[in-house]
Amino acid sequence: MSDADTLLHAESITAGYGEGIVLHEVDFTLNAGKSLAVLGRNGVGKSTLMLALLGHLPLRSGKIAMRGVDITSTLPHERVTAGLGWVPQGRECFPSLTVDEHLVIAARKGPWNRERVYELFPRLRERIKNMGNQLSGGEQQMLAIGRALMTNPAVLILDEPLEGLAPVIIAEVSNCLRRLVAEEGTTLILVEQRAAFALEMTADAIVLERGRIVHASTSAALAADEVLLDRVIGMRKLHETAKELAQDAAAIP
Repeated sequence: MSDADTLLHAESITAGYGEGIVLHEVDFTLNAGKSLAVLGRNGVGKSTLMLALLGHLPLRSGKIAMRGVDITSTLPHERVTAGLGWVPQGRECFPSLTVDEHLVIAARKGPWNRERVYELFPRLRERIKNMGNQLSGGEQQMLAIGRALMTNPAVLILDEPLEGLAPVIIAEVSNCLRRLVAEEGTTLILVEQRAAFALEMTADAIVLERGRIVHASTSAALAADEVLLDRVIGMRKLHETAKELAQDAAAIP
């Protein structure tokens, strides 16, 4: 692909908290229509990388560019305007806002609007006047995704979107994400412990260990190498994770 196809480029980014360095010279390029899985054990820097990309954590060194424009020093809301949408770990719904108000405050010009979000997540239409603290965990996750879509992002960043959800809700949310990729052409950066799902959803993958990229390849190549996958991620074998996803899907009534 040409430079014109590049949506997001991270160059040697180093970041951390206080005196500690968590990320060490992380590099990747995300092209239009080519989603990225970010994998690794707990505590290796995956969420820190997301916070750095979104401007919530300043870099010690390195550069972040969106569509060729340097956004390294921009504020988080400016990165949203530049095209980065965020579904945070923990959902971060506002307890005092209704479902509809969550969507209204996030709205930016583009194809995604409230009606399209409600079509994607019918449960949210049923809860349209419920406050954020009156929703189940699964409904809050749907709302967090819908709120991010309302910003009409060029890149949708999701940090552990299936974490802590009941099997039937995992199946519902994962199917909606599949639809976003397959039908809407949404470009994702996906942090997810369920490796089978993450690799299925994305074209490319990176694996972090101690804040460094220790493996980078196509998602298909990594999914096909169970020995490597187990070694660099330290999870159950891929076919076992895939079996869980199949069981989750079967739980949909």
